[in-house]
Amino acid sequence: MNDAYSYPGKELNLFAEATNWKSYLARSCVSYVHGDVLEVGAGIGSNTPFFYHSGLRSWTCLEPDTALAKTLCNNLARRGLEDRISVLTCQLQMLPSELLFDTIVYVDVLEHIQDDAAELLNAADHLRALGSLIVVAPAHTWLYCEFDKSCGHYRRYNKETLRRAAPERLKERRLLYLDSAGMAASLMNCLWLHHDAPSPAQIRIWDRTLVPISCFLDLLVRYRLGKTVMGVWIKPTD
Repeated sequence: MNDAYSYPGKELNLFAEATNWKSYLARSCVSYVHGDVLEVGAGIGSNTPFFYHSGLRSWTCLEPDTALAKTLCNNLARRGLEDRISVLTCQLQMLPSELLFDTIVYVDVLEHIQDDAAELLNAADHLRALGSLIVVAPAHTWLYCEFDKSCGHYRRYNKETLRRAAPERLKERRLLYLDSAGMAASLMNCLWLHHDAPSPAQIRIWDRTLVPISCFLDLLVRYRLGKTVMGVWIKPTD
C-alpha cells in the first residue's frame, strides 16, 4: 500500500451479499472484539455490521482507497451507523503513535500487503495491554488461483505462515481453519474451472448451501480444514 492506494480487486460488491459467511466469521471471534476497535482495510464496510455490537466503546474503519472510503461512509449511513462508526482514509502507519485500541481486525486484508510482518508489528504498537489482534485470511498456497491474482493477493496462508507473520511479543490465543465445505469448491475452481472471479450465482450457492454445512463440519473436524485461516493474538500486560 502507498499514500495514493487504489484497491485492484473488483470482488467487494460480489461478496457483500455473503451474509451467512460474514455471520459465521463474526461468531467465531466476537468474544475477542471489545473496547475501542480498529478495522483495517474496511473496504465498502460489508463486514463491519456483522462484527460491530452495542457493547463496544468505539469502532473506527481504516480504508486508504478514497473511492472505497466514500462508498463505506454511504453504506454506514444507509444502515444508520454513521454516528457510531468513524472512517479514516489513510494507512495504519499514518496513525499517531499515541492512538491505541483494544481490538484490531483484519478481514481478508493482510494478503494484500507485501510486508505483512511489518504491518502486524505496527498494529501491535497500536494495541493496548490485553488487546486483541484478529486476522482472517485466505488459506493454503495450493489454492492460489487466478482469482487471487485479480484481487492483488501476494499470498495465501496456512497456520504456520500466519503465525510467523504475527509479532513475537503477542500471545497466540486461537489459530484455526474455517469453511471446510467451501475448500472443496475452491479446489475445484483452482484445478478445473480457472475462473478469475466467481459468479453471483456461485457466491449464492456457497453462502446459502456450503457455509451452513461448514458451520457443522468445521466443528466435526475440529477446525483443521478450511479455505480460510483465522488467528487471534493478545498483547500481554508486561
